[in-house]
Order: sequence, then structure tokens, then C-alpha cells
Amino acid sequence: MMSKELPIFIHFNLLKCITCLNIVFPLGQDSGPGKIFPATDLKKHNGCQPPGVFDFGCFQSYNWPLSPEPFGIFNPGGTKVSNSVLLTDLYELTMLQAYFELGMDEESIFSLFVRKLPDRRNYLLACGLDDILTHLENLRFTGKQLDYLHSLELFKEDFLHWLAGFHFSGDIYAMPEGTAFFANEPLLEVKAPIGQAQLIETFVLNQIHYQTLIASKAHRVVQAAGDRTVFDFGLRRIHGTDAGMKAARSFYIAGGQATSNTLAGSVYNIPVSGTMAHSFIQAHDDEFQAFRDFARIYPNTILLIDTFDPLAGIEKVIKLSRELGDGFAIRGVRIDSSDLTQLSRAVRNRLDAAGLFHLKIFASGSLDEYEIREMIKKNAPIDGFGVGTKMGVSSDCPYLDMVYKLTIYKGKGRIKKSSGKETLPCQKQVFRKEQKGKYDHDTLAGFQEEFSGRPLLRQVMSKGKRVPAGRESLARIRERVQAETAKLPSDLLQLAQSPSPYQVRTSPFLQEELRKLQEELSQGEGRL
Repeated sequence: MMSKELPIFIHFNLLKCITCLNIVFPLGQDSGPGKIFPATDLKKHNGCQPPGVFDFGCFQSYNWPLSPEPFGIFNPGGTKVSNSVLLTDLYELTMLQAYFELGMDEESIFSLFVRKLPDRRNYLLACGLDDILTHLENLRFTGKQLDYLHSLELFKEDFLHWLAGFHFSGDIYAMPEGTAFFANEPLLEVKAPIGQAQLIETFVLNQIHYQTLIASKAHRVVQAAGDRTVFDFGLRRIHGTDAGMKAARSFYIAGGQATSNTLAGSVYNIPVSGTMAHSFIQAHDDEFQAFRDFARIYPNTILLIDTFDPLAGIEKVIKLSRELGDGFAIRGVRIDSSDLTQLSRAVRNRLDAAGLFHLKIFASGSLDEYEIREMIKKNAPIDGFGVGTKMGVSSDCPYLDMVYKLTIYKGKGRIKKSSGKETLPCQKQVFRKEQKGKYDHDTLAGFQEEFSGRPLLRQVMSKGKRVPAGRESLARIRERVQAETAKLPSDLLQLAQSPSPYQVRTSPFLQEELRKLQEELSQGEGRL
């Protein structure tokens, strides 16, 4: 049964009681920011005992949470982020209270998976795990958050009191980021008391769904570009700032070379890249002078030549090269309008005629994998692509049918029988079989089963704390993407739907467990 007498936790080393205005120190602990002390360890003072009303330094006082705003949660890149425990659907919280009231806190297992691959997607790339682990390690309810829940008049005070000491204590098993996966294969297996596992559903889906979607889209773009470079230009039209940050990370994991997102470069240590805007040219009375000024400030830059007439623009770049002589260090030019294949040929011809063979041509402007593939098929002399909106919103496939479903509770398998939404019971593992240097098939099995091949899920969190397998550099994840996709059957890497989908087998054990549960449900009219 869930205890309703759990201690309240205080995140500061020093409190002041508003009743007697005395300072209250925790007993038996060294002071210091970030220390956590149970309220029952507070010294008695002038007859005042907790729970009471305390002043948390410069923070507002709260009556019953005794859980002030934390100093801040920091991701591995060092950027301060907020405690997002309320970033969830309301029904996750109402269900959590129902579990609490009913004393339902036995161990459960939830699986996160994609029901079916979208059209023209022959594989997906797992992404977003790092944000999930950071979120779970720091999951706490603060005073303001508890006050807000209290104001909704949906939650009882003993439940809110219990939430003040809430933290995630479960285990996470996951496919490493950058792993290629297929329909019905679990990216994540969450093993925790059912209320804890239920509460995190929305955040887990939100983060892994988007980052997996975008990493998978970006890899298609990188594949289409071949040996040409790909830059992320998507921030300005991506749906929100959080998405813009996560997209830049996902693009880089998928094989992109750089991002225009400066904050992402700072936080994730991703190379940043940018050229110039049309407005800089427009702000000058003369285009040639604009090129001259920009080249003087940024000698190794790339010049944008199609503000007015791109062929006239390239002639001005050639003129600038003659004027500067040995001081001419421009690396290339960018075009982002008109017929990019035809224009790039004309630009290349003029540059080569002027002896500027080293100058590269970069293209941008509503590009995706399909446009890039067509340009490369036509042998367009383009050296790199700036890809933005269509990659950032995954325009041809804006969502995945990703779900998070209960598969075990109290040691017994659980299933869903709804037509088209059936689920398999039990904690699972995926075994990947390789033959002649290529992946041949996967086997979806029970977690304790053994099959030939490589097990894909590994434990990344134990009792609410990351284990070493849950900490990976972006460089390592990028390497995994390259290694994984190089071993996929070649027809899966094409942009069109593969005529031979990758085979995922279900073990006899899982099939038998499903059959038994379906039979029990049929005989018991919905009872297990």
C-alpha cells in the first residue's frame, strides 16, 4: 500500500520559521546547495515543529508543500532548464491520485513503441533518450506547482502532501539513441510502481516522438545528399523553441554537419554555420559594395548572390576576386531561388572560367530529400545544402503512431484488444540477427528469453538514477547511426517504400502469453 505518511523533503540547507522568525537548520547533515533533508530532521525551536510555514530564502513561502522552487536543473550542456513535472496531461495526475487512493503501487512495466511505420519510411532512428533520463532524475513537485494543483480542487490534501516527496525510483531499459528500429519494437521499457510509470507517459511520448521523427527525416536528407554537406537551417520555422533545440541535436545525430542554431551549438557542442541575409545586400545602395564590406569583415565567408540577379551577382564576386587578388579568401557562394540545378550550372561555369575552381556552391530554399535527390540525379554542381522547414517539421510525415502501453502489472501480463490497437504482454527484448555484414531480421522476445543475435535494449537507469550506459556523447551516437544504417539492407535506404519490409519475428513465448491472456479475457468478459 502507498504510505500517506511519507516525509516532506526540503531542497535548501537553511530555513526560517515565519511563526517565530528563527533560523532552522537540518540535523546531522552538512549544509550546502542541493542537499535534500527530510522535514522530520528539523530542530525544534520555541515550540514550533514541522510541518509549518517556512521562508525559503528569497523564495515565496508555502503552507503545506515544504518544497520550494529548486535552484535549477541543468542538462549536460550546462543550460538551465525548468522542472517540467506539470508538463503532462491532466489525466495522468488524476490517475496517479486514483492509484494513491486505492493503494495501487505494485510494479508495472510500460512499453514505448511505434505501431506501424508511416508510408515511405522503411526504418526509424531512436532519439530523445537523454532528455528523458534528465527529466526523470530531476522529477519533483515544487511549492508553486502544488499550490496550482490545489487550486484546481481536484486533488486531496493528503495526496498533495505525498506529492511533495515524489521522485521517480524506477528502472529504464532502452534502445541506445541512433539505433535503427521497426514497427512494434520497444524503444523504451519502463519498470516502476504503476503511478510513477503512468505519470511520465506524456513527457516520454512528447520528447521521444518528436526527436525520433526528426532524426529519421534528417537521415533521409543526409542519405539523399550523399557526399555533399548538409546544414540545418530550420530554427525559424520549427514549431517552437524547445522543438528547435531538440531538432538541431537530432539533425546532428542523423549526420548533419552543422546548425544555424547558435544556442544549440553552445549547449550541445554542435558546429554552427551561417552566411548572410538578403537584407544585408538590400541595406546597401550597391550590391558590389555589400560584398566588399562583408568580405572585409568576414574574409572566409560565403556570399549570397541572388538578391537581385544571381548571374550579375556572380560576376560581382568574380570582380571582387580580381580586386582583392591574393587577399581574396571567400569560400563559396549561396543560391536559394529559381531553378537551382540550372542556376548552379551557370554559376559553376562562370566561376571556372574565371579560374575560381575552389569556390563552392551552396543551395537552400524549401529543400528536402526529394528535391536534393533530383538535383543530384541531374548532376547539379552543388557542394552543400542548407535544409530548413521541410526537415524541421517533417513535412511529408508529421507524426508517428507512437504509443506507451501497460504490459505487466503485479507480475501478470496485460494486453489491449481494441481492433487495430492490439498489444503484446510482458517485458521485452529485441534480438538483431546479422548475416554477411547486413541485418537479416529481428526477433521480438520476452525479456528473459535468449536468441541468437544482438540484444538491442539495455538498462540505462536503475532506481531513478542513470547508469553508465545512459550517458553517451553525441559523437558516439553519430557513429552508431552510421554503423547501424550501413548494415541495413540497401532497399530500406531508398526514399520510396521498400517492396521487401524488414522482417520482425515474434517469439513463440510472447505469442503463447498473448493467446492465454486473450482466452482469459474472453472467458472472463474482460477480467484477468
